[in-house]
Amino acid sequence: QVQLVESGGGSVQAGGSLRLACTASRLTTSGACMGWFRQAAGKEREGVAIIYSFGGSTYIADSVWGRFTISLDNAKTTVYLQMNSLTPEDTAVYYCAAAPRLVCTRDYLTQRGAFGYWGQGTQVTVSS
Repeated sequence: QVQLVESGGGSVQAGGSLRLACTASRLTTSGACMGWFRQAAGKEREGVAIIYSFGGSTYIADSVWGRFTISLDNAKTTVYLQMNSLTPEDTAVYYCAAAPRLVCTRDYLTQRGAFGYWGQGTQVTVSS
């Protein structure tokens, strides 16, 4: 059973930065699509950024393009989301997700059902 543990959420003023981390345990060595989704109050959960553990291809949502980056550590067990130039519209609960053996494509940013494993979520609050 894959487990995802997130860290790094918190409160920040607009224009600030935060880095989220998600460590996966018992993830397959056969590759996985991993990434971050977020859910603001009263809204649907949306994809933010995903990365393929073999090769490191990344896909970033248009809403955060140029401000957020996603990366993996060398062990390919921890995925990071670096968030810069944060705005109040980025306020949400951020969830780590993983799909073992799934090769990431941009389409999966809008297909949260493809991800079978989720973290508990971490709150990010951006004040103006």
